Amino acid sequence: MSTEFTRVKKFLRQMNMFHEQVDMEEAYQHFLEEMEKGLNGEPSSLEMIPTFIESSNDIPVNENVIVLDAGGTNFRVALIHFDENREVVIEDFKKYPMPGTKGLLSFDQFFDTIADAVEDIAEKSDKIGFCFSYPTEILPDKDGRLIRFAKEVQAPEVEGKLIGKNLLKKLKSRGCSVDHKIVILNDTVATLLTGKASSPERNYDDYLGYILGTGLNSCYSESNELIHKLDSISLDGAQRQIINVESGTFAVADRGDIDEVLDKKTSIPGTYFLEKMTSGAYFGALVSEVLFKAEKTDLFNSSFNEELIAAGSLNTRQVNEFIQNPFRKDNILSEICFRHDDENRELLYFLIDSLLERAAKLIAVNMAAIILKSGKGTSPVRPACLTVDGTTFYAYHKFQYRVETYLNRFLSGGHKRYYDIVQVEDAPLIGAAIAALTN
Repeated sequence: MSTEFTRVKKFLRQMNMFHEQVDMEEAYQHFLEEMEKGLNGEPSSLEMIPTFIESSNDIPVNENVIVLDAGGTNFRVALIHFDENREVVIEDFKKYPMPGTKGLLSFDQFFDTIADAVEDIAEKSDKIGFCFSYPTEILPDKDGRLIRFAKEVQAPEVEGKLIGKNLLKKLKSRGCSVDHKIVILNDTVATLLTGKASSPERNYDDYLGYILGTGLNSCYSESNELIHKLDSISLDGAQRQIINVESGTFAVADRGDIDEVLDKKTSIPGTYFLEKMTSGAYFGALVSEVLFKAEKTDLFNSSFNEELIAAGSLNTRQVNEFIQNPFRKDNILSEICFRHDDENRELLYFLIDSLLERAAKLIAVNMAAIILKSGKGTSPVRPACLTVDGTTFYAYHKFQYRVETYLNRFLSGGHKRYYDIVQVEDAPLIGAAIAALTN
């Protein structure tokens, strides 16, 4: 063990920020308890939102479905079907700016904009799958009531309104003769369902979805008997349904000192604790706060400290580029290191690497919790399919390897489970198509 690593370890331990201080079994048990509370309708940091969407139904072939994807920046429309080999066929694809991102829209303007995009294919199918990636209450009829938009979308009159019902009303007002059935879902649920199309000949025990990008979330299928906050009227005879965990809000029990500092500086203090410790939106800021704290210690030499502080708040891309190549010439951290000795470069590397290691450990806890809670993946010939989407998961330095190292270690012995991690492109579109075709 190098002297530099030992110094970083001591520094992070003093603030309860070192990855070895995360006890995976304790964290898992806490996650499981919060899941149970959320399913029971008790106060919990995990909302455990029912989606009324099943993952077990077979995908029909050669049946068209209209697919919409409302993301943070883009609004996408397509016509999709699955051929005889269950391969995805995407047609009539169009991409527009997300309505409300180019200026304030009224209620009518918002739905008119969506109807404009859909109108020319509206009669090519009686099914619509709508991946709507904003906080939305999903109803038993699979429509969704918007809770709120993210701040980049300016359409406040739409908040609290039904998305599916109002879109279909607009299409009817334009002369559309088809009586559509619409299914609203979020991007995490769409990611789960996309796993069904990834390997049509693979006999998976069940499907789970995970997103780690700017934000963080996961979902899995739960027995309706265990969703105690729902009444029998809501269940409609189904045995299982997908639960949107809302993982980013998980209240990690043993947060570090700097986690608390960062939380207070965000626009949403007191929530999204797991997201703030792991996701692309926050990791750069977390590293910056740790470096600001280091300035008050003797971890780095004084002149190196001064340059780090002068660099200001870092973003996740800058931090990740440095750890991928500490000698990269177009990176602000590397540039600072070139003016100092390798001791400071190694200290900085170990510090960022340790925080990434902690993030991987926490993500593995979340993944283990949804796999184990699902009760699936008990046989190596029928593993659980964990579809993972999000740039951060695949871009963080050696991150997938780190996560799977912890996950494989944890899912052994008494927790023995088998799983495959699958990556699929166009998850929101494909998942929305599957939701509408199978539900």
